[in-house]
Amino acid sequence: MSGQAPPPPLVYEDAAILDILRRVRTIAMVGASANWVRPSNFAMKYLLGKGFRVIPVNPGQAGQEILGETCHASVTDIPDKVDMVDIFRSAEAADGIVDEVLPIAEDKGIGVIWMQLGVRNDEAAARAEQAGLTVIMDRCPKIEYGRLFGELSWSGVNSGVITSKRRRLG
Repeated sequence: MSGQAPPPPLVYEDAAILDILRRVRTIAMVGASANWVRPSNFAMKYLLGKGFRVIPVNPGQAGQEILGETCHASVTDIPDKVDMVDIFRSAEAADGIVDEVLPIAEDKGIGVIWMQLGVRNDEAAARAEQAGLTVIMDRCPKIEYGRLFGELSWSGVNSGVITSKRRRLG
């Protein structure tokens, strides 16, 4: 045990997340995978289907296409404006990604750093916030979109469609 207290829980207002999802149109997904069974591929496909442009970033796939978008080796290689950087990498990797993004954030239009489920790096987040960026950690934009735009009910979650109670016939 390191003797350090655990970090405080992450709390984000639904209105703040909803505002991000309404404002953002172009997302650089760092750690995007061409493998259809990987969570990043599934999230990318979902977000594309919701009208977002998702630009994959993966040095091992650079120059190839993932779901119709050319993959780049790094965020700095993307020639277009980007509203949000979605980090589908480890918490340790988030340090370098944030350091790469900060010098180009203003020129590229990057206003949001989003770290995926299980990814939390408070130091990287503090640097990004100090530079004026909004940071969300340990959340998935796909899940948050579905939750906040009412799409989770499609699968019967919290909709009353799926129940353990028997229906009375007749």
